[in-house]
Amino acid sequence: MAELEALQTRLGYSFRDAALLRLALTHPSIAHEQGGAPMPTNQRLEFLGDAVLQVVLTHELYGQFPKFGEGPLTKARAKLVNRRALAIRATAVNLGEQLILGRGEDLSGGRERPSGLADAFEAVVGAIFLDGGFEAAREVILREFRPAIGELTLEPTIDNPKGELQELLQSASPQAPHYEVVASTGPDHSREFACRVTHAGKELARGRGRSKKIAESNAALAALELLRQKSQP
Repeated sequence: MAELEALQTRLGYSFRDAALLRLALTHPSIAHEQGGAPMPTNQRLEFLGDAVLQVVLTHELYGQFPKFGEGPLTKARAKLVNRRALAIRATAVNLGEQLILGRGEDLSGGRERPSGLADAFEAVVGAIFLDGGFEAAREVILREFRPAIGELTLEPTIDNPKGELQELLQSASPQAPHYEVVASTGPDHSREFACRVTHAGKELARGRGRSKKIAESNAALAALELLRQKSQP
């Protein structure tokens, strides 16, 4: 109990229902080692917390950077909420120490695993939202992310489309995009390559270029444009 109180102090939020916080810290590995009835874990809270994070940070970025277009705003948000960034936030409040893990996960370094830390941070946000409402969650989120938001002083440019696409995709999934040359045409001294980029087994876009590298970059640019079009209402 004292450990949970210390965590709440670091978060700057005191739970009325401590059971919600314990649930947010319950890693799915604990359920795999339990016999009998299924044991609740933090996965549903993680789903909720992810949505709350997206809304709060999207609204904050929209207000703070009125000159940013949709593309740069999307990139800025992706930098804030990718799994690595969330794991850093979780580490800053020592979330790993309080995780409720299965024995195997604990022994294999689960308290330092970025994916588990990121998921737990989202779950804690979801728990705060349920316990104290949107404004309470917003205050905690902005307090945790304000230094990172303050570093977003320049409008991002697409000078590294492959890196930008990876950041955007990995803000929602741990899987990285995959590039594959699907065709090459022309004589040896003037070849043109066609490349496709896929993610989670699905083709996102294709690009062409005088080298494999250029073709991959053009495929990434095309994928970014398609994804942004789909995100528009």
